Amino acid sequence: MPSVAEKPQLPQTSNSNSPHDEVIDIDLLLVDDETDFRESAARYLRRIGFRVDEAEDGEEALNISTNKKFDVVVMDIHMPGVSGIEALKGLMKREVPPKVIMLTGGGTIANAVESIKLGAYDFLTKPAKLDDLARLIKRACQTQKLEKENSQLKEVIRRQSPSSEMVGESPAMREVFRLIQRTAESDKPVLVQGESGTGKELVARAIHRASALADQTLVVVNCAALPDQLLESELFGHEKGSFTGAIAAKPGLFEIADGGTLFIDEFGEMSGALQAKLLRVLEDGSMRRVGSVVERKVKVRVIAATNRDLEKEVKAKNFREDLYYRINVLGLELPPLRQRSGDIELLAKEFAGEDWTITDEVMNHLNRYCWPGNVRQLYNAIERAKVLAEEDVIELHNLPGAILDSDRDSMASAMNSGDVDLETLNRLHVLKTYQRCEKNKTRTAKALGINRRSLYRLLDKYDLG
Repeated sequence: MPSVAEKPQLPQTSNSNSPHDEVIDIDLLLVDDETDFRESAARYLRRIGFRVDEAEDGEEALNISTNKKFDVVVMDIHMPGVSGIEALKGLMKREVPPKVIMLTGGGTIANAVESIKLGAYDFLTKPAKLDDLARLIKRACQTQKLEKENSQLKEVIRRQSPSSEMVGESPAMREVFRLIQRTAESDKPVLVQGESGTGKELVARAIHRASALADQTLVVVNCAALPDQLLESELFGHEKGSFTGAIAAKPGLFEIADGGTLFIDEFGEMSGALQAKLLRVLEDGSMRRVGSVVERKVKVRVIAATNRDLEKEVKAKNFREDLYYRINVLGLELPPLRQRSGDIELLAKEFAGEDWTITDEVMNHLNRYCWPGNVRQLYNAIERAKVLAEEDVIELHNLPGAILDSDRDSMASAMNSGDVDLETLNRLHVLKTYQRCEKNKTRTAKALGINRRSLYRLLDKYDLG
């Protein structure tokens, strides 16, 4: 048993670096069989703002901590009965174990090292000042809270992230699945092309999860959602004072994704200046934050997605040719839903869920419709129908008006019979929807299941503005 003289001593004075200069919320359990030390240390720690419970041995510590959660436990290694080491083993089995700081005499360092291996946060050798102990408790608590926040954030991200499950049995989708698997085996850049709503982000997530980088970070950014200056800052970061509002230095998404994967959606919307900076990163991993002269190196696998025909954009001088060939090492083209024969019924049932019934009449309309908004539009249509339906049955009147439109049904029939070319059908479909929505672009984009930027391109392409 260590002598009283070996116990940490109360500090004589406090200086400007005292641990109570900045108080944080801490529930602490102090475990020691030496009553004088335990009580005096508890008084000191309470005085600087900690909430302190006391236990005189390991058995009492385990009993108290069963009914109350503690951020930190400070515990002597050598105690009669249940030792500190044995109590530590018990604490580490808890669903959310506290951070444990062990107190040990100078001659028992081996025991302290053993406690670290068993999961203790740290140890102090006696005698030690209580100022030092308080600082260590505070650091342990901060670590505990950060780990909790990180765990909560991961759970939020997991719940909010779209499922990577892709549904489809059509020949077109079987080819997509094959290419995903082959692409995942490489670390080269990937370009995913396809119409709006075809599931390009799902493909990116599937590639990442099937790759050797699956346990690393997947970072997602949408170029269409940010103006150029903000997008540059998001991708490459910035230094303090580099522009108005830059009150602190900030790492970019390339730095955050270092060692993992960066998915750049709406890649074709990127400005020429950003294309040049991105090309440099893809060539040798070199990048600079906005306002910095320091060059940083990152190793990131880039997956880019666009609904534009980049080959045409290159020919029209709207996109850098060198960047196109650098990013298009592995290309993957997603088929529109209208070309996925047999998949509409599978997707509709998947979106509806096992407890829902879709009538045959509804399914016939879904199969005849041409789906300009692709899978995203189908998903939205089913979600809307579920809200309006009664008794878990989706009926015809629950479908959006765009799908029920008889003219559109006839267009889809004409498409299936081969009487009209696809481009003409698309133009007619966009025109009728635009007219039905009284040329309100927001309503038209929603009805088509696409974003406003995509709608503007279609209106310009078909000269409907």
